[in-house]
Amino acid sequence: MRVTGGEARGRRLASPRGAGTRPTSDRVRESLFNILGPLDGSCVLDLFCGAGTLGLEALSRGAACAWFVDRSHVPLRALEASVDALGYRSRVRMVRLHLPRGLDVLVARGQSFDLVVLDPPYGSPDLEPCLDRLGTGGLVSREGVVVVEHDRDHELAEGYGGLARFDRRRYGRTVLTFYRREA
Repeated sequence: MRVTGGEARGRRLASPRGAGTRPTSDRVRESLFNILGPLDGSCVLDLFCGAGTLGLEALSRGAACAWFVDRSHVPLRALEASVDALGYRSRVRMVRLHLPRGLDVLVARGQSFDLVVLDPPYGSPDLEPCLDRLGTGGLVSREGVVVVEHDRDHELAEGYGGLARFDRRRYGRTVLTFYRREA
């Protein structure tokens, strides 16, 4: 795996051992960040982060900070190696939490994010409760965007709490669904 754009373009990322993670493909990641455009100064939340490819890509493309959340220590160790190799330690927070309950910890800390990316294991029962919590809590900034990577067979709702779907893109079996705060 490599960073596809920004200051760290072409740099290798560490991969967790085993088959427990499914990193976002380079093609999907590059398309996602081309759709999002400039991230200068934004704060990113990478949920179900695995190897952290989405959050690391955001940092390379100008995000000021990124929080990475996963329930397993194995991918977080690989992520830590990538963070150190890229020199992003001061811009990163890594948290081991079970989702969706773990979102309450971030709400209690008063965190707010401009971009939230979710890439759970396909078919995860935790995805929609996370979206419900993101739609009702204060984690997504006023102009924030939420992006979900999921399997094409998993249809997501038009909205969750205060979040409304505004775009959907398909790449083979992978779908990116975009939400933002309702006006």
